[in-house]
Amino acid sequence: EHYAGAFPLWLAPVQAVLIPVTDKQTAAAEEVAAKLRAKDFRVQVDGRPEKMGAKIRDAQMQKIPYMLVMGGREIENGTVSVRSRVAGDQGAMPLEAFSEKLDAERRVEMK
Repeated sequence: EHYAGAFPLWLAPVQAVLIPVTDKQTAAAEEVAAKLRAKDFRVQVDGRPEKMGAKIRDAQMQKIPYMLVMGGREIENGTVSVRSRVAGDQGAMPLEAFSEKLDAERRVEMK
Protein backbone atom coordinates (compact mmCIF):
# COMPACT_ATOMS: atom_id res chain seq x y z
CA GLU A 1 0.00 0.00 0.00
CA HIS A 2 1.32 3.42 -0.94
CA TYR A 3 0.22 5.35 2.17
CA ALA A 4 1.12 2.84 4.93
CA GLY A 5 -2.14 3.70 6.68
CA ALA A 6 -1.46 7.46 6.71
CA PHE A 7 -4.10 8.35 4.15
CA PRO A 8 -4.38 11.86 2.73
CA LEU A 9 -7.20 13.96 4.19
CA TRP A 10 -9.68 13.33 1.38
CA LEU A 11 -9.24 9.54 1.70
CA ALA A 12 -8.95 9.15 5.47
CA PRO A 13 -11.92 7.31 7.01
CA VAL A 14 -11.80 9.76 9.95
CA GLN A 15 -10.54 13.23 9.01
CA ALA A 16 -10.51 14.70 12.51
CA VAL A 17 -11.10 13.58 16.07
CA LEU A 18 -12.35 15.93 18.76
CA ILE A 19 -10.68 15.33 22.10
CA PRO A 20 -12.41 16.88 25.12
CA VAL A 21 -9.96 17.61 27.96
CA THR A 22 -12.50 16.40 30.55
CA ASP A 23 -15.95 14.86 30.41
CA LYS A 24 -17.38 18.35 31.04
CA GLN A 25 -16.41 19.34 27.48
CA THR A 26 -17.86 16.24 25.77
CA ALA A 27 -21.25 17.85 25.01
CA ALA A 28 -19.56 20.89 23.45
CA ALA A 29 -17.29 18.57 21.42
CA GLU A 30 -20.37 16.72 20.14
CA GLU A 31 -21.87 20.07 19.03
CA VAL A 32 -18.68 20.97 17.15
CA ALA A 33 -18.62 17.51 15.57
CA ALA A 34 -22.21 17.98 14.39
CA LYS A 35 -21.27 21.30 12.76
CA LEU A 36 -18.34 19.69 10.95
CA ARG A 37 -20.43 16.69 9.88
CA ALA A 38 -22.98 19.12 8.42
CA LYS A 39 -20.15 20.26 6.13
CA ASP A 40 -19.46 16.64 5.07
CA PHE A 41 -16.36 16.12 7.18
CA ARG A 42 -15.80 12.71 8.72
CA VAL A 43 -15.21 13.39 12.41
CA GLN A 44 -15.62 11.59 15.70
CA VAL A 45 -15.49 12.52 19.37
CA ASP A 46 -13.22 10.61 21.73
CA GLY A 47 -15.29 10.82 24.90
CA ARG A 48 -13.57 7.93 26.65
CA PRO A 49 -12.63 8.48 30.31
CA GLU A 50 -8.91 8.32 29.45
CA LYS A 51 -6.18 10.90 29.98
CA MET A 52 -5.87 13.43 27.17
CA GLY A 53 -2.33 12.24 26.34
CA ALA A 54 -3.63 8.71 25.79
CA LYS A 55 -6.39 9.99 23.52
CA ILE A 56 -3.88 11.99 21.45
CA ARG A 57 -1.52 9.00 21.24
CA ASP A 58 -4.39 6.74 20.12
CA ALA A 59 -5.38 9.23 17.39
CA GLN A 60 -1.76 9.36 16.23
CA MET A 61 -1.58 5.55 16.14
CA GLN A 62 -4.78 5.52 14.05
CA LYS A 63 -3.11 8.10 11.76
CA ILE A 64 -6.04 10.52 11.95
CA PRO A 65 -5.02 13.70 10.05
CA TYR A 66 -6.30 16.23 12.65
CA MET A 67 -6.84 16.18 16.39
CA LEU A 68 -8.95 18.98 17.86
CA VAL A 69 -8.43 19.43 21.59
CA MET A 70 -11.28 21.16 23.42
CA GLY A 71 -10.93 22.48 26.94
CA GLY A 72 -12.76 25.15 28.89
CA ARG A 73 -10.76 27.99 27.31
CA GLU A 74 -11.45 26.81 23.76
CA ILE A 75 -15.17 26.48 24.45
CA GLU A 76 -15.29 29.91 26.07
CA ASN A 77 -13.47 31.49 23.10
CA GLY A 78 -15.26 29.51 20.37
CA THR A 79 -12.01 27.96 19.16
CA VAL A 80 -10.43 24.54 18.76
CA SER A 81 -6.81 23.69 19.50
CA VAL A 82 -5.55 22.08 16.31
CA ARG A 83 -2.93 19.37 16.13
CA SER A 84 -1.97 17.98 12.72
CA ARG A 85 -0.58 14.50 12.12
CA VAL A 86 2.02 16.04 9.80
CA ALA A 87 2.74 19.53 11.17
CA GLY A 88 2.12 18.99 14.90
CA ASP A 89 0.59 21.65 17.14
CA GLN A 90 -0.96 24.50 15.15
CA GLY A 91 -2.47 26.38 18.09
CA ALA A 92 -6.01 27.56 18.68
CA MET A 93 -8.17 28.80 15.82
CA PRO A 94 -11.84 29.64 15.38
CA LEU A 95 -13.93 26.67 14.30
CA GLU A 96 -14.95 28.41 11.07
CA ALA A 97 -11.29 29.06 10.17
CA PHE A 98 -10.43 25.41 10.79
CA SER A 99 -13.43 24.30 8.73
CA GLU A 100 -12.29 26.49 5.81
CA LYS A 101 -8.71 25.16 6.11
CA LEU A 102 -9.97 21.57 6.08
CA ASP A 103 -12.23 22.22 3.11
CA ALA A 104 -9.44 23.90 1.13
CA GLU A 105 -7.02 21.06 1.90
CA ARG A 106 -9.60 18.45 0.94
CA ARG A 107 -10.33 20.17 -2.39
CA VAL A 108 -6.64 20.56 -3.31
CA GLU A 109 -5.90 16.89 -2.61
CA MET A 110 -8.85 15.67 -4.67
CA LYS A 111 -7.65 17.41 -7.84
